[in-house]
Amino acid sequence: MSPSRICQTLHDEHQSTVLFVERLEAMLGRYRAVCPDRDDAAAASLLRDLPHALGRELRAHFDFEEVQLFPRLAQEGDPALGALLTEEHAAMQPLLARLLSVGAVAQAQGFDEASWSQFRAAAGELCGQLSAHVLKEEMALLPVIEESLDAESDAGLYDIYAGNCGEISR
Repeated sequence: MSPSRICQTLHDEHQSTVLFVERLEAMLGRYRAVCPDRDDAAAASLLRDLPHALGRELRAHFDFEEVQLFPRLAQEGDPALGALLTEEHAAMQPLLARLLSVGAVAQAQGFDEASWSQFRAAAGELCGQLSAHVLKEEMALLPVIEESLDAESDAGLYDIYAGNCGEISR
């Protein structure tokens, strides 16, 4: 069987997330003692990209896994991996919400010391959690899913995700 389209799609999204996390970590590293200047083009670009990269795209990715993939694992006798990854999704949600909220205000008004402190704390914690989560999915989830899919199931899952990305309802 050729490589799974759905697994390749999820892998590509993982790689995009890793690249965004690296950008975020670079900004945190550049501004350890002071908040980013409003004229910093890299910080402005990151804040512009934040709602898409860690908002809509990540939510759609989490929803697809929780609605389509984790139940499949449970039906095949492996509920533990899906349960663990769902718990991690839930643990990241408050950090994502805080980061997106503070980031939206900062994009409009710039950072002050208090907002930068909030952003920096949420981003630092989220970067660690998200990096570990992506690694877990790459090393554990995707190989199990790829092994369990036949061509028809893979095509069906890909069609669901491609057609509903961002709009999967629970």
